[in-house]
Amino acid sequence: MSNRIFIFDTTLRDGEQVPGSQLLPQEKLELARELDELGVDIIELGFPCSSPSDFEAFRLVGKEIKRPVFCALSRAVEADIKTAGEALSFIKHGRIHTGIGTSPLHILHKFQSNKEAIIERAVRAVKYAKTFVEDVEFYAEDAGRTDNIFLAQIVEAVIKAGATVINIPDTTGYCLPNQYGEKIKFLMEYVTGIQNVILSTHCHNDLGLATANSIAGISNGARQVECTINGVGERAGNTSLEEVVMILNQHKGLNATHNIDTTKLTAISAMVSEKMKIPVQPNKAIVGKNAFSHSSGIHQDGIIKFRETYEIIDPKQVGASGSCLILTARSGRAALKHTASRLGYSIDGATLENVYNDFLGVADQIKQVSDERFMHILQNNLQPNQV
Repeated sequence: MSNRIFIFDTTLRDGEQVPGSQLLPQEKLELARELDELGVDIIELGFPCSSPSDFEAFRLVGKEIKRPVFCALSRAVEADIKTAGEALSFIKHGRIHTGIGTSPLHILHKFQSNKEAIIERAVRAVKYAKTFVEDVEFYAEDAGRTDNIFLAQIVEAVIKAGATVINIPDTTGYCLPNQYGEKIKFLMEYVTGIQNVILSTHCHNDLGLATANSIAGISNGARQVECTINGVGERAGNTSLEEVVMILNQHKGLNATHNIDTTKLTAISAMVSEKMKIPVQPNKAIVGKNAFSHSSGIHQDGIIKFRETYEIIDPKQVGASGSCLILTARSGRAALKHTASRLGYSIDGATLENVYNDFLGVADQIKQVSDERFMHILQNNLQPNQV
Protein backbone atom coordinates (compact mmCIF):
# COMPACT_ATOMS: atom_id res chain seq x y z
CA MET A 1 0.00 0.00 0.00
CA SER A 2 1.30 3.45 -0.95
CA ASN A 3 2.34 5.77 1.85
CA ARG A 4 1.33 8.87 -0.14
CA ILE A 5 -1.51 10.86 1.44
CA PHE A 6 -3.63 12.92 -0.94
CA ILE A 7 -4.73 16.24 0.51
CA PHE A 8 -8.30 17.12 -0.48
CA ASP A 9 -9.07 20.72 0.46
CA THR A 10 -12.72 21.66 0.86
CA THR A 11 -12.26 25.22 2.14
CA LEU A 12 -14.05 26.53 -0.94
CA ARG A 13 -17.05 24.21 -0.44
CA ASP A 14 -17.53 22.85 3.08
CA GLY A 15 -15.55 25.70 4.60
CA GLU A 16 -17.63 28.26 2.75
CA GLN A 17 -20.80 26.93 4.36
CA VAL A 18 -20.06 29.02 7.46
CA PRO A 19 -22.79 31.68 7.67
CA GLY A 20 -21.58 34.99 6.28
CA SER A 21 -18.51 33.50 4.60
CA GLN A 22 -19.76 33.00 1.04
CA LEU A 23 -17.09 33.61 -1.59
CA LEU A 24 -17.55 35.23 -4.97
CA PRO A 25 -16.18 33.38 -8.03
CA GLN A 26 -13.21 35.77 -8.24
CA GLU A 27 -12.41 35.16 -4.58
CA LYS A 28 -12.55 31.40 -5.16
CA LEU A 29 -10.11 31.86 -8.03
CA GLU A 30 -7.71 33.83 -5.82
CA LEU A 31 -7.81 31.19 -3.09
CA ALA A 32 -7.57 28.35 -5.62
CA ARG A 33 -4.32 29.88 -6.90
CA GLU A 34 -2.89 29.77 -3.39
CA LEU A 35 -4.12 26.23 -2.75
CA ASP A 36 -2.47 25.20 -6.02
CA GLU A 37 0.81 26.81 -4.92
CA LEU A 38 0.45 25.14 -1.53
CA GLY A 39 0.47 21.76 -3.27
CA VAL A 40 -3.10 20.61 -2.55
CA ASP A 41 -3.93 17.53 -4.63
CA ILE A 42 -7.70 17.92 -4.89
CA ILE A 43 -9.66 21.16 -4.49
CA GLU A 44 -13.39 20.90 -3.89
CA LEU A 45 -14.49 24.06 -5.64
CA GLY A 46 -18.18 24.05 -4.85
CA PHE A 47 -21.67 22.67 -5.24
CA PRO A 48 -22.51 23.73 -8.82
CA CYS A 49 -26.27 23.17 -8.64
CA SER A 50 -26.57 25.36 -5.53
CA SER A 51 -26.17 28.71 -7.33
CA PRO A 52 -25.07 30.32 -10.62
CA SER A 53 -22.15 31.82 -8.69
CA ASP A 54 -20.82 28.39 -7.71
CA PHE A 55 -21.17 27.18 -11.30
CA GLU A 56 -19.35 30.27 -12.59
CA ALA A 57 -16.41 29.56 -10.25
CA PHE A 58 -15.69 26.36 -12.20
CA ARG A 59 -15.57 28.24 -15.50
CA LEU A 60 -13.36 30.97 -14.09
CA VAL A 61 -10.93 28.65 -12.30
CA GLY A 62 -10.78 26.15 -15.15
CA LYS A 63 -9.50 28.80 -17.56
CA GLU A 64 -6.39 29.36 -15.47
CA ILE A 65 -5.47 26.52 -13.10
CA LYS A 66 -4.61 23.14 -14.60
CA ARG A 67 -2.59 21.03 -12.13
CA PRO A 68 -4.95 19.96 -9.29
CA VAL A 69 -8.04 17.80 -9.52
CA PHE A 70 -11.10 20.01 -9.09
CA CYS A 71 -14.09 18.42 -7.43
CA ALA A 72 -17.79 19.24 -7.81
CA LEU A 73 -20.18 18.14 -5.06
CA SER A 74 -23.63 16.72 -5.79
CA ARG A 75 -26.36 14.82 -4.07
CA ALA A 76 -27.40 11.43 -5.45
CA VAL A 77 -29.86 13.29 -7.65
CA GLU A 78 -29.67 13.18 -11.44
CA ALA A 79 -30.11 16.94 -11.90
CA ASP A 80 -27.32 17.67 -9.39
CA ILE A 81 -24.96 15.23 -11.07
CA LYS A 82 -25.74 16.61 -14.53
CA THR A 83 -24.99 20.17 -13.40
CA ALA A 84 -21.75 18.99 -11.73
CA GLY A 85 -20.71 17.29 -14.97
CA GLU A 86 -21.45 20.45 -16.96
CA ALA A 87 -19.43 22.58 -14.52
CA LEU A 88 -16.48 20.19 -14.84
CA SER A 89 -16.47 20.60 -18.63
CA PHE A 90 -14.34 23.70 -17.95
CA ILE A 91 -11.86 21.74 -15.82
CA LYS A 92 -8.80 19.79 -17.00
CA HIS A 93 -8.86 17.22 -14.17
CA GLY A 94 -12.41 16.89 -12.85
CA ARG A 95 -14.07 14.72 -10.22
CA ILE A 96 -17.73 14.38 -9.28
CA HIS A 97 -18.30 13.88 -5.57
CA THR A 98 -21.72 12.33 -5.07
CA GLY A 99 -23.32 10.37 -2.27
CA ILE A 100 -26.14 9.80 0.14
CA GLY A 101 -26.83 9.41 3.86
CA THR A 102 -26.26 5.90 5.18
CA SER A 103 -26.96 6.06 8.92
CA PRO A 104 -30.29 4.80 10.35
CA LEU A 105 -31.16 8.40 11.25
CA HIS A 106 -30.64 9.61 7.70
CA ILE A 107 -32.33 6.64 6.05
CA LEU A 108 -35.42 6.89 8.25
CA HIS A 109 -35.84 10.60 8.96
CA LYS A 110 -34.16 12.28 5.99
CA PHE A 111 -35.17 9.90 3.20
CA GLN A 112 -38.07 7.91 4.69
CA SER A 113 -36.46 4.95 2.95
CA ASN A 114 -34.77 1.61 3.59
CA LYS A 115 -31.27 0.16 3.18
CA GLU A 116 -31.96 -1.61 -0.11
CA ALA A 117 -33.35 1.54 -1.74
CA ILE A 118 -30.42 3.62 -0.48
CA ILE A 119 -27.92 1.20 -2.05
CA GLU A 120 -29.86 1.34 -5.33
CA ARG A 121 -29.79 5.15 -5.34
CA ALA A 122 -26.09 5.18 -4.54
CA VAL A 123 -25.23 2.78 -7.36
CA ARG A 124 -27.41 4.67 -9.82
CA ALA A 125 -25.78 7.97 -8.88
CA VAL A 126 -22.23 6.63 -9.33
CA LYS A 127 -23.07 5.06 -12.69
CA TYR A 128 -24.63 8.30 -13.92
CA ALA A 129 -21.65 10.37 -12.70
CA LYS A 130 -19.35 8.03 -14.64
CA THR A 131 -21.02 9.18 -17.87
CA PHE A 132 -19.49 12.63 -17.28
CA VAL A 133 -16.09 11.91 -15.72
CA GLU A 134 -13.97 8.87 -15.00
CA ASP A 135 -13.03 10.06 -11.50
CA VAL A 136 -16.06 9.63 -9.20
CA GLU A 137 -15.94 9.91 -5.42
CA PHE A 138 -18.78 8.50 -3.34
CA TYR A 139 -19.59 9.84 0.14
CA ALA A 140 -21.55 7.84 2.70
CA GLU A 141 -22.96 10.75 4.67
CA ASP A 142 -23.03 10.20 8.44
CA ALA A 143 -20.83 7.13 8.07
CA GLY A 144 -19.65 7.82 11.61
CA ARG A 145 -23.04 6.65 12.91
CA THR A 146 -23.55 3.95 10.27
CA ASP A 147 -23.35 0.26 11.13
CA ASN A 148 -20.08 -1.09 9.74
CA ILE A 149 -21.69 -4.09 8.04
CA PHE A 150 -24.17 -1.95 6.09
CA LEU A 151 -21.44 0.59 5.37
CA ALA A 152 -19.31 -2.20 3.88
CA GLN A 153 -22.25 -3.35 1.75
CA ILE A 154 -22.89 0.06 0.21
CA VAL A 155 -19.18 0.75 -0.28
CA GLU A 156 -18.72 -2.56 -2.08
CA ALA A 157 -21.73 -1.81 -4.29
CA VAL A 158 -20.50 1.63 -5.38
CA ILE A 159 -17.00 0.28 -6.04
CA LYS A 160 -18.57 -2.26 -8.42
CA ALA A 161 -20.50 0.63 -10.01
CA GLY A 162 -17.23 2.45 -10.77
CA ALA A 163 -16.40 4.72 -7.84
CA THR A 164 -12.70 5.57 -7.68
CA VAL A 165 -12.62 7.21 -4.23
CA ILE A 166 -14.70 6.30 -1.18
CA ASN A 167 -15.32 9.02 1.39
CA ILE A 168 -16.19 7.94 4.96
CA PRO A 169 -17.49 11.12 6.61
CA ASP A 170 -17.90 11.53 10.34
CA THR A 171 -20.50 14.12 9.41
CA THR A 172 -21.55 15.01 12.95
CA GLY A 173 -18.13 14.66 14.58
CA TYR A 174 -19.49 11.79 16.67
CA CYS A 175 -16.72 9.18 16.57
CA LEU A 176 -13.89 8.66 18.99
CA PRO A 177 -10.53 8.11 17.23
CA ASN A 178 -10.48 4.38 18.00
CA GLN A 179 -14.03 4.01 16.66
CA TYR A 180 -13.27 5.87 13.45
CA GLY A 181 -9.99 3.99 12.96
CA GLU A 182 -11.76 0.67 13.46
CA LYS A 183 -14.37 1.68 10.87
CA ILE A 184 -11.66 2.32 8.26
CA LYS A 185 -9.89 -0.91 9.22
CA PHE A 186 -13.14 -2.89 8.88
CA LEU A 187 -13.67 -1.61 5.35
CA MET A 188 -10.06 -2.29 4.40
CA GLU A 189 -10.40 -5.89 5.59
CA TYR A 190 -13.88 -6.87 4.43
CA VAL A 191 -14.81 -4.90 1.31
CA THR A 192 -14.10 -6.65 -1.98
CA GLY A 193 -12.25 -4.29 -4.35
CA ILE A 194 -11.21 -1.82 -1.64
CA GLN A 195 -7.59 -2.18 -2.77
CA ASN A 196 -8.59 -0.66 -6.14
CA VAL A 197 -9.88 2.63 -4.72
CA ILE A 198 -8.68 5.38 -2.41
CA LEU A 199 -10.35 5.49 0.99
CA SER A 200 -10.89 9.03 2.27
CA THR A 201 -11.50 10.63 5.66
CA HIS A 202 -13.85 13.58 6.09
CA CYS A 203 -14.16 14.47 9.77
CA HIS A 204 -16.04 17.24 11.53
CA ASN A 205 -14.99 18.83 14.79
CA ASP A 206 -18.16 18.83 16.91
CA LEU A 207 -16.31 17.10 19.77
CA GLY A 208 -12.89 18.55 18.93
CA LEU A 209 -11.70 15.25 17.45
CA ALA A 210 -11.62 15.94 13.70
CA THR A 211 -7.85 15.90 13.34
CA ALA A 212 -7.40 12.95 15.71
CA ASN A 213 -10.00 10.96 13.78
CA SER A 214 -8.36 11.78 10.46
CA ILE A 215 -5.01 10.55 11.74
CA ALA A 216 -6.69 7.39 13.04
CA GLY A 217 -8.08 6.93 9.54
CA ILE A 218 -4.64 7.28 7.98
CA SER A 219 -3.20 4.81 10.49
CA ASN A 220 -5.76 2.24 9.36
CA GLY A 221 -5.48 2.61 5.60
CA ALA A 222 -7.09 5.86 4.43
CA ARG A 223 -5.01 7.58 1.77
CA GLN A 224 -6.95 10.81 1.29
CA VAL A 225 -7.76 13.42 3.94
CA GLU A 226 -10.51 15.98 3.39
CA CYS A 227 -9.78 19.15 5.32
CA THR A 228 -9.89 22.93 5.31
CA ILE A 229 -7.49 25.78 5.99
CA ASN A 230 -7.86 26.90 9.63
CA GLY A 231 -10.36 24.07 10.15
CA VAL A 232 -13.20 26.30 8.90
CA GLY A 233 -16.56 24.69 8.22
CA GLU A 234 -20.12 24.30 9.42
CA ARG A 235 -20.82 24.23 13.15
CA ALA A 236 -17.48 23.51 14.88
CA GLY A 237 -15.63 23.13 11.59
CA ASN A 238 -13.67 20.49 9.70
CA THR A 239 -10.33 18.77 10.02
CA SER A 240 -7.57 21.37 9.85
CA LEU A 241 -5.23 20.95 6.87
CA GLU A 242 -2.27 22.55 8.64
CA GLU A 243 -2.66 20.24 11.64
CA VAL A 244 -2.77 17.08 9.54
CA VAL A 245 0.28 17.85 7.42
CA MET A 246 2.40 18.94 10.38
CA ILE A 247 1.43 15.80 12.31
CA LEU A 248 2.57 13.75 9.32
CA ASN A 249 5.84 15.72 9.28
CA GLN A 250 6.46 15.30 13.00
CA HIS A 251 5.47 11.65 13.37
CA LYS A 252 7.61 9.71 10.92
CA GLY A 253 6.28 6.47 12.42
CA LEU A 254 3.05 7.08 10.52
CA ASN A 255 5.07 6.39 7.38
CA ALA A 256 2.99 8.87 5.39
CA THR A 257 4.06 11.57 2.95
CA HIS A 258 2.32 14.53 1.31
CA ASN A 259 3.05 17.21 -1.28
CA ILE A 260 2.20 20.30 0.79
CA ASP A 261 4.70 23.18 0.93
CA THR A 262 4.33 23.87 4.64
CA THR A 263 6.23 27.18 4.44
CA LYS A 264 3.09 28.68 2.86
CA LEU A 265 0.71 27.66 5.67
CA THR A 266 0.80 30.87 7.71
CA ALA A 267 0.23 33.09 4.68
CA ILE A 268 -2.71 31.11 3.31
CA SER A 269 -4.22 30.92 6.79
CA ALA A 270 -4.25 34.72 6.95
CA MET A 271 -5.69 34.97 3.44
CA VAL A 272 -8.54 32.54 4.18
CA SER A 273 -9.29 34.38 7.41
CA GLU A 274 -9.46 37.70 5.59
CA LYS A 275 -11.52 36.49 2.61
CA MET A 276 -14.00 34.50 4.69
CA LYS A 277 -14.15 37.01 7.57
CA ILE A 278 -13.41 34.30 10.12
CA PRO A 279 -10.75 35.28 12.71
CA VAL A 280 -8.16 32.65 13.60
CA GLN A 281 -8.27 31.94 17.32
CA PRO A 282 -4.98 33.01 18.94
CA ASN A 283 -4.27 29.54 20.35
CA LYS A 284 -5.02 27.77 17.04
CA ALA A 285 -2.43 25.04 16.44
CA ILE A 286 0.23 25.83 13.81
CA VAL A 287 -1.17 29.16 12.54
CA GLY A 288 -2.57 30.99 15.59
CA LYS A 289 -0.72 34.16 16.61
CA ASN A 290 0.24 32.50 19.90
CA ALA A 291 1.41 29.22 18.34
CA PHE A 292 5.06 30.22 18.80
CA SER A 293 4.65 32.81 21.57
CA HIS A 294 5.95 32.33 25.10
CA SER A 295 5.10 34.42 28.18
CA SER A 296 6.02 32.15 31.08
CA GLY A 297 9.47 32.83 32.51
CA ILE A 298 10.29 29.11 32.69
CA HIS A 299 9.35 28.61 29.05
CA GLN A 300 11.15 31.76 27.93
CA ASP A 301 14.36 30.69 29.65
CA GLY A 302 14.13 27.29 27.95
CA ILE A 303 13.47 28.78 24.51
CA ILE A 304 16.43 31.16 24.85
CA LYS A 305 18.74 28.29 25.77
CA PHE A 306 17.44 25.80 23.16
CA ARG A 307 14.31 26.40 21.10
CA GLU A 308 13.29 22.74 20.96
CA THR A 309 12.73 22.64 24.73
CA TYR A 310 9.28 24.14 24.18
CA GLU A 311 8.72 24.09 20.41
CA ILE A 312 8.39 20.88 18.41
CA ILE A 313 8.00 22.84 15.16
CA ASP A 314 10.45 25.39 13.79
CA PRO A 315 8.30 28.46 12.99
CA LYS A 316 10.10 28.78 9.66
CA GLN A 317 8.70 25.40 8.61
CA VAL A 318 5.21 26.89 8.49
CA GLY A 319 6.15 30.35 7.25
CA ALA A 320 5.87 32.08 10.64
CA SER A 321 8.26 34.91 11.50
CA GLY A 322 9.82 33.07 14.43
CA SER A 323 9.53 32.38 18.13
CA CYS A 324 8.25 35.32 20.13
CA LEU A 325 8.88 36.18 23.77
CA ILE A 326 5.92 38.14 25.17
CA LEU A 327 6.84 40.25 28.17
CA THR A 328 4.29 39.81 30.96
CA ALA A 329 4.38 39.70 34.75
CA ARG A 330 5.21 35.99 34.36
CA SER A 331 8.42 36.77 32.46
CA GLY A 332 11.76 36.27 34.19
CA ARG A 333 15.14 37.92 34.12
CA ALA A 334 16.37 35.77 31.21
CA ALA A 335 13.61 37.10 28.96
CA LEU A 336 14.30 40.70 30.00
CA LYS A 337 18.02 40.36 29.32
CA HIS A 338 17.34 38.67 25.98
CA THR A 339 14.84 41.34 24.92
CA ALA A 340 17.16 44.13 25.99
CA SER A 341 19.91 42.61 23.86
CA ARG A 342 17.54 42.39 20.87
CA LEU A 343 16.78 46.08 21.34
CA GLY A 344 20.48 46.97 21.49
CA TYR A 345 21.03 47.17 25.25
CA SER A 346 23.32 45.15 27.52
CA ILE A 347 22.12 44.70 31.10
CA ASP A 348 23.43 42.53 33.92
CA GLY A 349 23.91 42.39 37.66
CA ALA A 350 22.37 45.21 39.68
CA THR A 351 21.08 46.94 36.55
CA LEU A 352 19.18 43.82 35.54
CA GLU A 353 17.67 43.59 39.05
CA ASN A 354 16.56 47.22 38.92
CA VAL A 355 15.06 46.77 35.46
CA TYR A 356 13.30 43.62 36.62
CA ASN A 357 11.77 45.31 39.66
CA ASP A 358 10.57 48.31 37.65
CA PHE A 359 9.28 45.97 34.94
CA LEU A 360 7.15 43.99 37.40
CA GLY A 361 5.52 47.19 38.63
CA VAL A 362 4.50 48.03 35.07
CA ALA A 363 3.61 44.48 33.94
CA ASP A 364 1.23 43.93 36.84
CA GLN A 365 -0.77 46.92 35.62
CA ILE A 366 -0.88 46.52 31.82
CA LYS A 367 -0.64 42.71 31.30
CA GLN A 368 1.71 42.89 28.29
CA VAL A 369 4.72 45.18 27.99
CA SER A 370 5.54 46.44 24.51
CA ASP A 371 9.07 46.99 23.19
CA GLU A 372 8.50 50.74 23.39
CA ARG A 373 7.43 50.60 27.05
CA PHE A 374 10.28 48.23 27.91
CA MET A 375 12.82 50.58 26.29
CA HIS A 376 11.49 53.36 28.51
CA ILE A 377 12.12 51.15 31.56
CA LEU A 378 15.64 50.36 30.31
CA GLN A 379 16.52 53.98 29.69
CA ASN A 380 15.34 54.95 33.16
CA ASN A 381 17.78 52.44 34.68
CA LEU A 382 20.87 53.03 32.55
CA GLN A 383 23.55 55.64 32.97
CA PRO A 384 23.94 58.05 30.03
CA ASN A 385 27.11 56.30 28.86
CA GLN A 386 25.29 52.94 28.93
CA VAL A 387 22.44 54.00 26.65
